[in-house]
Amino acid sequence: MDLLNTNSRFLHDNIVLYAERLAATLPKKLSVFYFVNSGSEANDLALRLAQQFTRHQDVIVLDHAYHGHLSSLIDISPYKFRKLSGQKEWVHVAPIPDTYRGLYREDHPDPAQAYADAVKDLIEEVHSKGRKISAFFAESLPSVGGQVILPQGYSPKVAEYVRAAGGVFVADEVQTGFGRVGSHFWAFQLQGEDFCPDIVTMGKPMGNGHPLSCVATTAEIAGAFTANGVEYFNTFGGTPVSCAIGLAVLDVIEKEDLRGNATRVGDHLKKLLTELKTRHWIIGDVRGVGLFLGLELVKDKELRTPATAAAGQVVKRLKEEDQICVSTDGPWENIVKFKPPMCFSVDDAELVARCIDRILTDIEAQDSV
Repeated sequence: MDLLNTNSRFLHDNIVLYAERLAATLPKKLSVFYFVNSGSEANDLALRLAQQFTRHQDVIVLDHAYHGHLSSLIDISPYKFRKLSGQKEWVHVAPIPDTYRGLYREDHPDPAQAYADAVKDLIEEVHSKGRKISAFFAESLPSVGGQVILPQGYSPKVAEYVRAAGGVFVADEVQTGFGRVGSHFWAFQLQGEDFCPDIVTMGKPMGNGHPLSCVATTAEIAGAFTANGVEYFNTFGGTPVSCAIGLAVLDVIEKEDLRGNATRVGDHLKKLLTELKTRHWIIGDVRGVGLFLGLELVKDKELRTPATAAAGQVVKRLKEEDQICVSTDGPWENIVKFKPPMCFSVDDAELVARCIDRILTDIEAQDSV
């Protein structure tokens, strides 16, 4: 920062070098990068890009989704707008593809197709009202919705339906990008090598604490955005300092094999939590990939009744007794979520599992009295 801190109107190698490094992790089609400061700012810009490109306003989102704290994003976040001003007429909510608790569960022969067809039906409903879709906007792995892993094939099928209706597919990678899933750099890549969103947003881990985020899109969409004659400019997004920080973060991810660590440690933690499930009737489901995991607590394994109070007790006791910070998610706040720093270790995973084991043993003993 002592060396140089200008805005992106001034040319500097860092912004190009950083865009090239990010481009190498993404499908070639995503070749234009807008650097901004937060996940909320990235998602707001993605919404603008989609609406400008399609010339339509309406957006399809997943139930209980959260995409940021700006007014535009509260409007497309059921998790928020249901508690505030309510649903706007241009926002349409599709069922979350949750195969544990949703409409179509693990016993369904093809949940990906069934959930995608629900989006198709919603598009037809929108069209029947004389409206048009600008975008399907979703996290690649719904987080606030309950640490949900999308059924394989869901996103490509939804993208097919949305594009046929003239819309674009926006993948929100603010929480899931930069190798958290381990096997891939981006969570949308879990849906298959050939799947490519039209717009990808990123944030949180991108600057490792520095305010840095990005929107990646196609030349076609970017061209339509520029064609309106209104210049897009960002004072702090993409400064030489921010890009230097972003480059340093990518260096650490690669040199310290943080993706490999996410796979190894995540698999180990998932195994430990799955073992706990065999000993604790209160654990209904263990799910996730890499260092993106969820532990769903229930009062009854058959009825899958959410154990909201117990999940809250686990979080409270982990913090107070073990100095371990986790939190809950999901529509009923009954899912203990695990999204630790990428340097999380096997020893850390074993400590967390031991502490949860102890706390759940206490909770179940109290319930049985």
